[in-house]
Amino acid sequence: MLKKLGLISIITASAMAMHTAEININDVDLELGATFDVGQFNTNVAPNTMFVGIKYLNADEDNSDLDDPNGYFEANFLVQKEINNSGFYAGLGLKLNYIDTNSDLDFISLPLSFRGGYELKEAIVPFYFMAQIDYAPKVLSMQDAKNYFAFRVEAEAAVVENASVYVGYRNLQVEYDVINSSLESYDKAFYLGFKFKF
Repeated sequence: MLKKLGLISIITASAMAMHTAEININDVDLELGATFDVGQFNTNVAPNTMFVGIKYLNADEDNSDLDDPNGYFEANFLVQKEINNSGFYAGLGLKLNYIDTNSDLDFISLPLSFRGGYELKEAIVPFYFMAQIDYAPKVLSMQDAKNYFAFRVEAEAAVVENASVYVGYRNLQVEYDVINSSLESYDKAFYLGFKFKF
């Protein structure tokens, strides 16, 4: 199943002139992602300012409060801009996510996304730092979802041209619309990843 999803992601991304492809892992979790720079396809959009992407996370119950977390699927849209050539970036976005569980509950939400980053250009190897918060209250939650909150931080180093390595931490929290429900961590873990730019 995971091999098929990975292959489909790579083929789909290649057909759409992918901007970046990434994979990150820890002992038990696997996350795949692809991001497309809209500026590569539309001359009215400046490059590196508007992105669409997809993401898949196969979480393990070792890093989750849920008994059987299964797969997390996400489509995302982000608009970002560098602030006065300072190296600082700020971005706003919207996501559509779906969590597959073995129960009868379907979790779907539309989180708003807030991202900040900094690019250290003067270093021997370029470094990037990123922090992101996603939030979907009940009004942006559908089906059996009631609340979604997530944050992640990453530090990335461009070790060679068009490729980088990064470390990060993520915490994705979900709340279902059932009696006596509360926010539970779908996945909370450190990870190591690789990113490839095209």
